[in-house]
Amino acid sequence: MKVVDSTNFPVATTISAAEVTVEPGAMRELHWHPTMDEWSFSFFAAQSNARTFNYQAGDIGYVPTGMGHYVENTGNTTLKYLEIFAGDRVQDISLNQWLALTPPSLVQAHLNLDDETISNLKKVKPVVIG
Repeated sequence: MKVVDSTNFPVATTISAAEVTVEPGAMRELHWHPTMDEWSFSFFAAQSNARTFNYQAGDIGYVPTGMGHYVENTGNTTLKYLEIFAGDRVQDISLNQWLALTPPSLVQAHLNLDDETISNLKKVKPVVIG
């Protein structure tokens, strides 16, 4: 994911964006944005087949603040899309990160996960700026 926001482009005080690339068969994990709505613009997509919404190149999507969502590439070619926000920073919380920051005993009790799975959860997301 390539990010442009006020941390690397100081003039971006009211808008931020992320270019997301999803390879065939892969997905952008379940996540949500705690402080702003997401507008998405698909500028390249293969076939329009997905479980919930079928996006094609040029389609625009909208996800309200705080709503969990993910993007799965069910096609045969690389998917690229923009996430656009009306704010100076791209912010999201991934399910993986949220579970890692939740007390392990609660996660294990409610999701029946073993110690190895819990230890593989990442508290810090890798950030890629390109």
